[in-house]
Amino acid sequence: MALARTRRTAAHRTALVCGDQPITYAELADRCDRVAPALRSLGLEPGDRVAILAANCHRYVEAYMGVPAGGMVLLSLNTRLAPAELVEITKAARPKLLVTDRDPGPLADVVPRVVTLDEWDVLLDEATPGAMPVEVSEDDLAMLYFTGGTTGRPKGVMLTHRNLVANSFHKTLACRFRPDDVYLAVAPFFHVAGTAPLVGLLWMGGSFVILPAFDPATSLDAIERHRVTVAIPVPTMVGALVAEQTSHPRDVSSLRLMGHAGSPITNDLVRRAHDAFPAAELAQFYGATETSSIVTSLPHEELHLEGGRLGSVGQPVVGVEAKVVDTDGEECEAGVAGEVLVRGPNVMVGYWENAAATDAAFLDGWYRTGDVGYLDDESYLYLLDRAKDMIVTGGENVYSLEVENALSSHPAVLEVAVFGVPDDRWVEAVHAVVVVRDPSLLTDNLESELREHCRVTIAGFKVPKAISIQVDPLPKSGPGKVLKRELRAPYWPT
Repeated sequence: MALARTRRTAAHRTALVCGDQPITYAELADRCDRVAPALRSLGLEPGDRVAILAANCHRYVEAYMGVPAGGMVLLSLNTRLAPAELVEITKAARPKLLVTDRDPGPLADVVPRVVTLDEWDVLLDEATPGAMPVEVSEDDLAMLYFTGGTTGRPKGVMLTHRNLVANSFHKTLACRFRPDDVYLAVAPFFHVAGTAPLVGLLWMGGSFVILPAFDPATSLDAIERHRVTVAIPVPTMVGALVAEQTSHPRDVSSLRLMGHAGSPITNDLVRRAHDAFPAAELAQFYGATETSSIVTSLPHEELHLEGGRLGSVGQPVVGVEAKVVDTDGEECEAGVAGEVLVRGPNVMVGYWENAAATDAAFLDGWYRTGDVGYLDDESYLYLLDRAKDMIVTGGENVYSLEVENALSSHPAVLEVAVFGVPDDRWVEAVHAVVVVRDPSLLTDNLESELREHCRVTIAGFKVPKAISIQVDPLPKSGPGKVLKRELRAPYWPT
């Protein structure tokens, strides 16, 4: 539907730039129309799963648009997972085909057929566009993402056509996409944060500059060369872009919107991003794979730097509802913390072949995010922590993001993660892992200096009892979220 419109209205406009290869809307629509017939020629039928394991490229977009249009389901595989994890997911989803840009390894023994990207091109070239059309319902399954985020073993999130189309409207409104926008596609396509803008912007007739992987220097070069107007990286990418732009400035005056999504961001990074990209609007987006991506947005985040609502993830976007409930499921008053619940046409239909997890994820039709937060009297949402990541020390609740904000404002700190560890006296103690900006900053008194720095802005019981200081980056998931479970694991016996 999206490409049907732009084929008529913007046939000769550039839809994608992949490497040095520009692809027009007419060319993209033609290739996407060939996907379903090509797969049917291999014996696939509506409802079958097609897995893709590849870096960002134009073939990924073709699969994303063409596979669901043919009544099949696209299974996006995280390229950063270990082979054993990929095998486990693939066995659970049972795809009949794997499309990949790499050696499939043990997946070749799990999937009936493997197709390389070169073979994908041949299949499309030999297919007849639009042959064997399929009627697709809005309630049909379109995408399958296996995700556990930072909370544990992955579950298969089932997103329907209705979910994805609704999210495209929500995202288009929240970002105010325009037909002349040029979007930097650098977040990985295997994650909803990477593909969330696709349908809406392709519908509008905007252009995508696709990078196979994130590199701050390459990304800034692309912004300058292609006059990129919109980029929505995850916060860890924002930090790297800020550092690169600060040390080696490019002409980024074309950038009208620098959004961020996927994980919490510290107030200090927002300030540094505004300094590095002063002409760009900063915007925060909050959501989850289970919500097809977007739930809330905070536009013009830079206007809140001097107080205001800095630290909020914004208000629910048009079409989505959010509320906060207590442990009894009763809605909390403004300013009272509880679990964040979400309802809207973008919310998943459930977890793949996991009725128990699906039932546990919903409360009276509302999706339970597992996030702790509160709404103010104008429905601005403030996130405090993951429900299971909240630290209870000496009977007091400590929200890790507040401690992370305090630590990250110290000039020596590049990255930080805060979590609870066992403690004989306090039950749990606040523990921090800090990455310094430069090895020369590693001094004998840095830990005590960081503690004293925290005491200026947060209560004493929130100050970390211990701080591990390192130069190596924090472990992260494919989408760039800090893997606190890996940092926490050595302290909690299984």
